[in-house]
Amino acid sequence: MSRIPLLAVLLTGIVLSACNPLYVMRAGYEQARIMSATVPIGEVLADPETPPDTRHKLVLVLEARDFAEREMGLNVGDSYTTFAQLRSDTLVHVVSAAQPDRFEAHTWWFPIVGSVPYKGFFSESAARREVRRLDERGLDTHMRPAGAFSTLGWFNDPLYSTLLRHGDVPLVNTVIHELLHNTVWIPGDAAFNESFANFVGARGAIDFFCRGDRPDECRQARDLWQDDLRFGAFLGAMVAELDELYESDLSMGEILVRREEVFERARKIFTEEVQPGFRVATFAAFERAPLNNATLLSRRLYYHRLDLFEQAYRTTGLGLPALVRRIEEDIDRSGDDPWTVVERLAGGMGASTG
Repeated sequence: MSRIPLLAVLLTGIVLSACNPLYVMRAGYEQARIMSATVPIGEVLADPETPPDTRHKLVLVLEARDFAEREMGLNVGDSYTTFAQLRSDTLVHVVSAAQPDRFEAHTWWFPIVGSVPYKGFFSESAARREVRRLDERGLDTHMRPAGAFSTLGWFNDPLYSTLLRHGDVPLVNTVIHELLHNTVWIPGDAAFNESFANFVGARGAIDFFCRGDRPDECRQARDLWQDDLRFGAFLGAMVAELDELYESDLSMGEILVRREEVFERARKIFTEEVQPGFRVATFAAFERAPLNNATLLSRRLYYHRLDLFEQAYRTTGLGLPALVRRIEEDIDRSGDDPWTVVERLAGGMGASTG
């Protein structure tokens, strides 16, 4: 099964931002159009014309939402109680960029969320114009589609039809991932927010499916999390090698030549050593997409130090809901960098690659 980084494109602030009036107006219009077209999930379920597969997944979303609130203590509000049928398979187009000779992401600033290393566009043509503008500045660029985003609890997020094309386990993972964003968000630290949500979504899906009589989904949820950890370790090792190159005294031209050699070795390792070890996922998108600093940073957002969260989970023995609360409370109480908080909970685990 193909699994791409589809989780949580956080566009809160596009309506509030004072950056580009035309961008704000278009984003606000599109968001309002989507919200005006939503209908309660209960109405969709009551409609006899609703296809069986759609009905099954809508019920599953409501169950996952209830589980996230009741068992995990997440802030769900009225999110995922309505359904939005979209006209295409892509909700937004996400643009990111980075310096070509170092891991320095280009960032955009929005109220509430702070600086984020991506910007979402409802229009593909507008996203491509942004890519061209960034290309002209000499930056590495990346554009990807996304089927979901979170408003961090400021609005009641609907279930978008784009998510129904995914299997049961990724769907539940996504719902819990997005609801974690409603509950915990560290302004200006997208890597922590996304990796933490990736961990909670994956572990939450395991708890959800393994509590009852769904052995196939339970096994798949466990396998997908192990695949995420495997890919995260591979990505972290490649990023660490590139970091060493970027910190050298070589000229930019030499760095760019050497990094292509790193990319080529990484592709070979991925194909011959890493991919055969996946249990369910394939990460085919990694093979298809070009490698540059923007594509790597975009992926690393979701896979950065996943092993650290897993170590904290195993070391503390708190269980997922209590661990989420503990991390949130320790961050609020200490004011420390969130990664430092998780390191302490992991038992002094040293710095992880990547």
